[in-house]
Amino acid sequence: MSLFTAIKKEWLEQRRTKKLLVSVIVLTLFGMTSPLLAKIMPQIIALVPGGAALTALIPTPTLQDGVAQYIKNISQFGILLALLFSMGAVAAEKEKGTLALVLSKPMPRFTFLLAKFCALALTFTCGLALAAAAGYYYSVVLFGEVPLLPWLTLNGLILFYLLIYVAITLFFSTITRTQYVAAGGAFAVLIVLEILGSLPGLAKYLPAAMIQNPVLLMNGQTAADWQCLWVGAALLILSLLGAGLIFRHQEL
Repeated sequence: MSLFTAIKKEWLEQRRTKKLLVSVIVLTLFGMTSPLLAKIMPQIIALVPGGAALTALIPTPTLQDGVAQYIKNISQFGILLALLFSMGAVAAEKEKGTLALVLSKPMPRFTFLLAKFCALALTFTCGLALAAAAGYYYSVVLFGEVPLLPWLTLNGLILFYLLIYVAITLFFSTITRTQYVAAGGAFAVLIVLEILGSLPGLAKYLPAAMIQNPVLLMNGQTAADWQCLWVGAALLILSLLGAGLIFRHQEL
C-alpha cells in the first residue's frame, strides 16, 4: 500500500471517528469566543460581588489582550486534543488485535506511522484554519485593524506547536500497548518542557517560545531569536524517527 493510499484510509478514519468534527467545533469555538471574552472581561468582573471597584483598575481591553486570550485557549485545548486524538493511534490497534491485519496488506511500518501523523495533521489544520478565520473576524470587529501576515504566522506556528505534541504522543502510542500509558508519557514530556521553560535562559529554546515572535510582530516590535523552531523541528522529527525505528523491530 502506498503512502497516499494509507493517508486516504487514515483521513477517512478521522472523519468516521468524529475527530475532524470535534477538532473543528472545539477550535473554532475558542477562536470565536477568545476575542469576545477578552473584550467583555471587565463587565464579567463587575458582576462579581465587590468587582465594580476592581473594574476601575483594569485597563481598557486591547487587541493584545484578545490575542493573548486566543493563544492561551487554542494552545491549551489544542494540546489536549493532540493527546486524546493521538494516544490510541497505534496502541488502540494493538489492544484490538487489528494491527497485524492492517500491516499484512503489505505496508511498510514507517508508512503506516507517517500516514497516521499526516491524517492527524490534516485534522488539526482544518480545525485551526477555521479557528484562525473566526478569531481574525471577531478581533477586527471588536478591536479594529489586525495585521494579517503576523496573524497567519501566529496560527501557522500554533499548528506546528500542536503537531510537535501529536508526534510525541504518537511515539508513546507506538512504544506502548496501552493508549492511556501513551497519553501519560506525552503529558509527562509536556510537564518537563514546562518546567524547563521556567528556568532562566532555557525558555527561548523551547517550542512554547515560537508563539511569542508573531505576537511581537503584531505589536510592531522586532522578533526575538528563532532557535525554538529548530528545537521544535528536532523534537517532531526525532519522535517520528524514533517511533519508526522501534516499531520496525517490535513484536505485534
